[in-house]
Amino acid sequence: MPVIETISPEAPVHTELIPAHMRITMLFVVAIPFAGLIAGIALLWGYGLSWVQLAVFAGMYFLTALGVTLGFHRLFTHRAFKTTRPIKLILGILGSMAVEGQLLKWVAVHRRHHQCSDTQDDPHSPHVYGHGFLAMVRGLWHAHVGWMFQPDAPGLDRYIDDLVPDRMLRAVSRLFPLWVVLGLVIPAVLGGVLTGTWTGALVGFLWGGLARIFLVHHMTWSINSVCHLWGRRPFPSRDESRNNLVFGVLGLGEGWHNNHHAFPISARHGLRWWQIDITYLVIRALQAMRLAWKVQVPCAETIAGRLRQQSGRSR
Repeated sequence: MPVIETISPEAPVHTELIPAHMRITMLFVVAIPFAGLIAGIALLWGYGLSWVQLAVFAGMYFLTALGVTLGFHRLFTHRAFKTTRPIKLILGILGSMAVEGQLLKWVAVHRRHHQCSDTQDDPHSPHVYGHGFLAMVRGLWHAHVGWMFQPDAPGLDRYIDDLVPDRMLRAVSRLFPLWVVLGLVIPAVLGGVLTGTWTGALVGFLWGGLARIFLVHHMTWSINSVCHLWGRRPFPSRDESRNNLVFGVLGLGEGWHNNHHAFPISARHGLRWWQIDITYLVIRALQAMRLAWKVQVPCAETIAGRLRQQSGRSR
């Protein structure tokens, strides 16, 4: 892991904003998918949503969300398993289609989050405005969306020293705008071809493209915000990460967030049999096909030891 700076929990909250043109861009990134969702809902009134378009929406949601959870997060950020270069390429492209930023920057920001979790230097902690209801609301907004309108922390590149030498990953990151466009064109083409109508193409664009981006965005952003405010904390941690059942399911396993912060390099976030972790099931499937190896999972003794440690603290 690259060398990272010493954290000062007493550092002031960053209040400066990114330049105006970048703020406008981020506003469009947040607002346009929402507008697409509204337009898609309005179109349902007169046109409806066929099984074809539902399949396009569900497929695009699953694949691009998996690009984030399996690719950007567990593979590139935490190196929880190893895989082939073609799969790395596919996951890098799918994660980029989620429109959450360039691959290398996404990884750098998330690694900083883990290093500085719930301190003033955490890029998106909801606990930086103090106590009380209004502070919680401000923190929730900051962790969910507001942090993206603030400038990057200095020295962010040092978090990705291990990835920058890889020419393929640099290319995937650099071609981010191309992957965004493809993520909108593919569902539109599929919707048009499979229904044979221009309306089908429009519905595919709105639901498989814009509405899907909106839902993937808010699923991911809720891990940053909701899963640091509400849920259970079975493992001891120096932050407020929590397991949240709703986002454990909707987030393909990412909502078991306290588990993840307790064992950051684990490929498995749902550590109990009933904690649904779709992303880990995909890793297991890749492993069965010999397309994934060196899959990192804590042993039962290690998990039990951490649980006993938490039990001792709560007495």
